[in-house]
Amino acid sequence: MLIMGNICSVCFPSRNLNKNRPSSLQCRELSGIPNLPADTLSDQDGSPISITAQCHVSRSCSQSQIPVTKSETFSLLGNHQSGVSCTSSITKSDKRSLASKLSGSLNRSNSESRSYSEPKIYALYEKYKDDDEDCVLSDGIEEFCIDLQLKPDEFKVLVLAWQFGAEQMCRFTRQEFLQGCKALKADSCKGIQSRLPDVAAQLATNPEMFKDLYRFTFKFGLDSSSGQRILPIEMAVSLWLLVFSQSEPPILKKWLHFLEKHPQVRGIPKDTWNMFLNFINTVGNDLTQYDDTEAWPSLFDDFVEFENDQLNQNSSTMQDLNLNSSYLS
Repeated sequence: MLIMGNICSVCFPSRNLNKNRPSSLQCRELSGIPNLPADTLSDQDGSPISITAQCHVSRSCSQSQIPVTKSETFSLLGNHQSGVSCTSSITKSDKRSLASKLSGSLNRSNSESRSYSEPKIYALYEKYKDDDEDCVLSDGIEEFCIDLQLKPDEFKVLVLAWQFGAEQMCRFTRQEFLQGCKALKADSCKGIQSRLPDVAAQLATNPEMFKDLYRFTFKFGLDSSSGQRILPIEMAVSLWLLVFSQSEPPILKKWLHFLEKHPQVRGIPKDTWNMFLNFINTVGNDLTQYDDTEAWPSLFDDFVEFENDQLNQNSSTMQDLNLNSSYLS
């Protein structure tokens, strides 16, 4: 990206607002151009010109990879028979030529980075938009998923909602739809289909990216229209199964079994939801690394205690079975 403040007056002559001011271009040396004393140069009417350094196109211009040849650059800067030197008598046509090259390079960069069309995105939105409300509701989302060849309870649908930044389930606003397609760099169902697997693959290898999806999932599951702040346990269980469907933690089934056996747990607050991701990454596959002195939610303490009781009970049962077997033999 070009930093406009670093572009010299060769590229943008309009910056020299004072025509009576001597030209002074602060530039690095060009390879092969000798240092010239300031009093050796003059303009067309013979007036001395103070040049503190030899002119060339600024470094910021060269970094934009504009295809200007060395001979073209020397021609713009002034070519003398006994060697190349710089003068301030650059013609307007030369300046326009170089500015045109800059503009063309920028336009090509912009077109390469934008592989989508906003009018096409809006047309796609209109296809699924509700007739009475300016948003895509459940019927439109169902049709959208069919066109994307996705099941409503599929992991990629959660990824899609995350990319759209959806505030609630079964609803995409116009702005969410636009920003989501821009994020995916797609303006058609085919384009979205081709991008979703790439995003899913990135989630599998990028913990911070997955953490963002995981935290989004809690907010996505809330009924924001009613001001809900705690996720109902049935919804929490469904979302845990969905968000971990690509890589299930070893203790997830035990955790869900614990919740099933404790019906008094009716909801999951935000802190508990967020900490569960840290919990599964800390305690290991069998809870042996759990440290009850750390500031875990009390529900996790209850879960570990429940699992230890289950383990002890199973151990006692096995001992009784072995004892009975020895008597029978």
